[in-house]
Amino acid sequence: MDKADIRTRMRAERKLLNQPERVAEIVARALSLPAGEVVALYSAIGAEVPTDDLATALLAQGRTLCLPVVTSRDQPMEFRLWSPGDPLEDDEAGCPAPLDLASTIVPDLVITPLVAFDARGYRLGQGGGYYDRTFEVLTEAVRVGLAFAGQEVDALPVEAHDIRLHGVLTENGYRALL
Repeated sequence: MDKADIRTRMRAERKLLNQPERVAEIVARALSLPAGEVVALYSAIGAEVPTDDLATALLAQGRTLCLPVVTSRDQPMEFRLWSPGDPLEDDEAGCPAPLDLASTIVPDLVITPLVAFDARGYRLGQGGGYYDRTFEVLTEAVRVGLAFAGQEVDALPVEAHDIRLHGVLTENGYRALL
């Protein structure tokens, strides 16, 4: 299967898996995430794993939060400080992001959405390449996928620009992949 076929199949699967009890299990496992003072989350779109309760749990751990912002479709994302309740506006990719006046910051832990992942640490995203471009320059950050366990596939097709995750957080807990 090519990436487009896998995306179609796994988006449907993710939609079925996205249930409140599974999301609650993921949040309950937030303590198992790797260390990181500044954590980048994302604003969930569609059936992506929601991050609202995870944000609250991370703040309770004393972590600082930020969200990614696409400022140009062919450049790495930047990250802006964010707390639940802060106003958001659509960025260049149409994703909710902090306003321009929010301070930029470099995260040490990046939690990324995904459509599918495999045991080698590869992720399949929406296809825009935003996270791969960002991971290419944000080499020190720990990269963690946020997913439901049922989003794991045997093996994803890999291209030269694909950058592996260090781990994945699912309702089964955190699992190191590198």
